[in-house]
Amino acid sequence: MLNRRRFIHHLSGGAAALAGSSVFLPASVLGANDRVRFGLIGAGGRGLDIFEHALRAPNTQAIAVADVYSRRLEEAKRLAPTIQTYTDFRRLLDDKSVDAVLIATPQHQHALNFVPAIQAGKDVYQEKTMAFNPDHARRMRRAVEGSNRVVQVGVQSVSGKAFARVRELAAPDRMGTITAVHTHHYRNRPYGGWKRSIPPDCNLEHVAWKEFQGEAAPHDFDPQRFINWRFFWDYSGGNVFENMVHQVAFWYKALGLKIPRRVTMAGYNYLSPGMEVPDTMDVSMDQPENLLFTWNSAFGNNYFGEDGYDFALGNKGTAIRVLDKVTFQPQENHSTQKAETPGSVGGEPDIVGGSDDDDTQTHMRNFFDCVRSRKEPSCTFELGFNSAIACQMAIASLRQGRTVQWDPDKMDIV
Repeated sequence: MLNRRRFIHHLSGGAAALAGSSVFLPASVLGANDRVRFGLIGAGGRGLDIFEHALRAPNTQAIAVADVYSRRLEEAKRLAPTIQTYTDFRRLLDDKSVDAVLIATPQHQHALNFVPAIQAGKDVYQEKTMAFNPDHARRMRRAVEGSNRVVQVGVQSVSGKAFARVRELAAPDRMGTITAVHTHHYRNRPYGGWKRSIPPDCNLEHVAWKEFQGEAAPHDFDPQRFINWRFFWDYSGGNVFENMVHQVAFWYKALGLKIPRRVTMAGYNYLSPGMEVPDTMDVSMDQPENLLFTWNSAFGNNYFGEDGYDFALGNKGTAIRVLDKVTFQPQENHSTQKAETPGSVGGEPDIVGGSDDDDTQTHMRNFFDCVRSRKEPSCTFELGFNSAIACQMAIASLRQGRTVQWDPDKMDIV
């Protein structure tokens, strides 16, 4: 465990000026069979999960891990004992042996890690939701443009078997004109299952609090804000950023959808008094493709489940995704073949198999393959950008109490 003197030394080191620089550093050129050397920024629960998937990917090597909480560095060391560890992520970016970084910090930190990583010449696996607000999204776009960096956004479902089948089923010759997509995400768990206990060492001796806050409104150190950051608007978009983004990106890619024209969201906190973000919510997005995309979610019932209960509705038929079962139901069969439960959807069943863990492994392997080949990954920066803006519009609508629009010239929510 880091003592205080060594901890402060870590914070003061590194390329402090890099985050504000516009200079793009050259990255090493890898051959098709070269080992990809990677680092991790953000070693919380999701960070260590994708770190393990990266360790299992063929011909990769973990070099370093950075996190503002010393406990997490120790946990990462148990997975990869030879890694270097830093409390200042810029020290990791200084290491020219690192080809790629995985970023899994809290949502308000994404752009603050991503932009310097791109400027340091690293390819990036960026966890969703890619950008916290429109300003962050614009800064990330400016960094990527002309950089020749590979960026994979962490929406793993677009690498899964179900995605390929949905894309095939949703073709116009089968579906006709699609005018609605209905999606759901439900859990019957207090606080969405996010509430975590506070470790005894979660204090200023072991947490770089200022660095965690980043550009958010300053607060005195609060272990609840640090450990349960998903509860607070300063750092989180709630379940919209946690899970709606997955379903948005999935269907945006499957159907070729763009940023919504207008978004309206309603949401309330009925069961989770210690949380600022809502636990029950509904989002309606008017798409420029003349399609209405809806998403609703709650933490007090799990009938619809959290692994996809999605419908794309066309005038020739319906494409349905329930867990790993993908179904097409022709329009003429609707009156006689209706779903009684989420597991009994009629039509042409097509159980494609796989799991979230399988999808994450495939997604991670796709990223490393693209680092070598320089090809476009499964979840591109553009898909990550569009799905992030859709989610940002939903949160802006909720917090402002009105329908919001996207201004493509200003690249801002109005």
